[in-house]
Amino acid sequence: MVIFKKLRKLTVLHYLSQLLCFTLDTLPYSIRVLFESSVRNCDGFLVKETDAMNILDWKTKQNNVEVPFCPARVVLQDFTGIPAMVDFAAMREAVRNAGGDPVKVNPACPTDLTVDHSLQIDFILKNQEMEFGRNRERLQFFKWSSKVFKNISIIPPETGMAHQVNLEYLSRVVFEVKDFLYPDSVVGTDSHMTMVNGLGILGWGVGGIETEAVMLGMPVTLTLPEVVGCELTGAASPLATSIDIVLSITKHLRQADVAGKFVEFFGSGVSQLSVADRTTIANMCPEYGAILIGIHCNSVLDILSSIIPYVSGPKRSQDRVAVNNMKSDFQACLNEKSGVKGFQIAVEKQNDIVPVQYEGNEYKLSHGCIVIAAVISCTNNCNPSVMLAAGLLAKKAVEAGLVVKPYIRTSLSPGSGMVTHYLSSSGVLPYLSKLGFEVVGYGCSTCVGNTAPLPEAIRNAIKQGDIIACGVLSGTKNFEGRLCDCVRANYLASPPLVVAYAIAGTVRIDFETEPLGTGFNGKSIYLRDIWPTRKELHTMEEECVISSMFKELQEKMEKGNKRWNLLEAPESTLFPWDLKSTYIRCPSFFDKLVKPVSPQLIENAHVLLYLGDSVTTDHISPAGSIARSSAAAKYLTNKGLTPREFNSYGARRGNDAVMTRGTFANIKLLNKFIGKPAPKTIHFPSGQTLDVFEAAELYQKEGIPVIILAGKKYGLGSSRDWAAKGPFLLGVKAVLAESYEKVHKSQLIGIGIAPLQFLPGENPSTLGLTGREQFSVLFPPELSPGMTLDVKTSTGKVFSVIALFENDMEITLYKYGGSLNFVARRFL
Repeated sequence: MVIFKKLRKLTVLHYLSQLLCFTLDTLPYSIRVLFESSVRNCDGFLVKETDAMNILDWKTKQNNVEVPFCPARVVLQDFTGIPAMVDFAAMREAVRNAGGDPVKVNPACPTDLTVDHSLQIDFILKNQEMEFGRNRERLQFFKWSSKVFKNISIIPPETGMAHQVNLEYLSRVVFEVKDFLYPDSVVGTDSHMTMVNGLGILGWGVGGIETEAVMLGMPVTLTLPEVVGCELTGAASPLATSIDIVLSITKHLRQADVAGKFVEFFGSGVSQLSVADRTTIANMCPEYGAILIGIHCNSVLDILSSIIPYVSGPKRSQDRVAVNNMKSDFQACLNEKSGVKGFQIAVEKQNDIVPVQYEGNEYKLSHGCIVIAAVISCTNNCNPSVMLAAGLLAKKAVEAGLVVKPYIRTSLSPGSGMVTHYLSSSGVLPYLSKLGFEVVGYGCSTCVGNTAPLPEAIRNAIKQGDIIACGVLSGTKNFEGRLCDCVRANYLASPPLVVAYAIAGTVRIDFETEPLGTGFNGKSIYLRDIWPTRKELHTMEEECVISSMFKELQEKMEKGNKRWNLLEAPESTLFPWDLKSTYIRCPSFFDKLVKPVSPQLIENAHVLLYLGDSVTTDHISPAGSIARSSAAAKYLTNKGLTPREFNSYGARRGNDAVMTRGTFANIKLLNKFIGKPAPKTIHFPSGQTLDVFEAAELYQKEGIPVIILAGKKYGLGSSRDWAAKGPFLLGVKAVLAESYEKVHKSQLIGIGIAPLQFLPGENPSTLGLTGREQFSVLFPPELSPGMTLDVKTSTGKVFSVIALFENDMEITLYKYGGSLNFVARRFL
């Protein structure tokens, strides 16, 4: 709009509030940022004037219209950043092959990529140089990317994690471009991008495919959300930490059903929260389903000041357990039927003990024993107060003579070098180390399954006795089996509680009445004896967390590190693909930059998988370690690699051959064709039970399309591009589900898979479907948002489904074979 050319060091909002005669205070903060962005980026095509006016009229238009949002910047972490940059490299290749100029292929939106998620604890514990060497191919690719692509900055390894570096260094708060001021905003490829809301910056996580589209200049499209106000009043218990506040809020907001909404906090309690506290609360948005948080309100949820110390688990972050009820709650979980909390252990086996020899000593494992304890400061525990609390508790514990059993996999993963700095300057780091909490590096580790393997003797004892072993971590994800396949109960806790439970060695303890252990001179030491006071923490934080640390971090960012600076990488316009590489491979997404075509009939498709409710992206997308019996392991073995060299799925996201083989390879996948958790399915033409990849490969060789049947909430959890890319490369043409997680549904469209939804009240069971039929879906020449389509089966049954395209843009993207193909054609 021409009016912007006249503005000098003014904001769009203040100018328009005068022009259109509205008061800024009447708009929730998040709506103001959406409105400003829509006006500033209005081009009449991707962002229209009607979009801006719809946002301004948010009270009547909420939940009824789709609006575009053009964030000011993008943040990637390397697990999702490497496939994005591999796609950009492949796009350059495709544009060159189509006669275009590959040099034109660059991010249009400023992008920062932090190399942080590839940390594997087993390697780090031995040698950081080994870890760097193991990832050399990936790092060389990133170095090449930093040299040849414009508008992208690579934050080198050993600096910090995306979430925390975003808070400490990358965030601008206000952009100033050519004397023009506008608010900072961001989307990123990680669900914890919401942490930045604590600084007053609008930001949230989206799928990798959507992020790549934003990098290429496309807006994010979202339903104009309802804004929910959450009032904080009173003060928390002296023993409560920021994570306790977070877990309480998570539970309340889940019960209030804020999924897909903007949540803005207000009330007298807000003023008592530090910026670090606010980022802690903002971090958990993905766990209570909100898009983001801010400060304002529409309707009100009153959260009382009855917050006491909690943990969450044993399988879901929303299942909050008061610490003083932990022992009895775990006992109830042993009794409960297998499900979201229960383990269904027979009464006569609940007190079983399995002796085990480890490092020359005998230990006894029983239900509730802790085998993993991880202090992580990257996301909901980036708050200095809770990290210092863990350190001070460790200091008091060591001084009292307490120890941690050596078989427990303890680790300390700071979110950035700044955390290590203040833990060191405060003098508590050596005490954490004495309890086994050694700094393992700066990256996602335990949270994403990159845990060091448990000792073989411990693994064998757990399996032999069918022991419900536990992990305790100060992270955000605790799905069953996520930390380790033999650790079935996982609890989220504050850092000091992680240390406390590690010392206790079990979750079957009442901290009020039972000691953590025996100290010097045989004295029983209770948690209350070593728990830091608020005064101690406040004094330590004032002395150790100082502004000069941020300047040091900035200097480190700008200088890089020795290994990174010495790393050599090519400078060619096109990436020199190595056909022998098992890390970086040119994907097939851009083999044909196709013109839009009318959707075709999906004819006689077999069902690849018949799934139930709440299938998460953890079930779909490869994550964590690569199982030795998996299809991905077979591929890597055939390439000459040993299991020790497999690395993780996350580290190999730049290789589509590995990732496709890892899709639906989760050991907890429950396919109704198989009847028990296993990454298997049936290839119906032959009747064979095979790995999902092997069955899909056979179907593709036979020219048979495949679909997926699913229940409610398909695609829950962290947004992952490979949760869509993987099924696409397996030959999946459509998913038929009762309902979808919104971000995942958008990713399916973004890659060219049709998201189809059963009519209300219908599902495979009510329709009498077995999944063994073949299905045909007829698409009309012209699709329209939300239209119904007919599905015919080989048994003669006909039923209707809803094509979940919410707007014309989504239909356009689907016709082009996905958003990346659509955007890539602009370079021709």
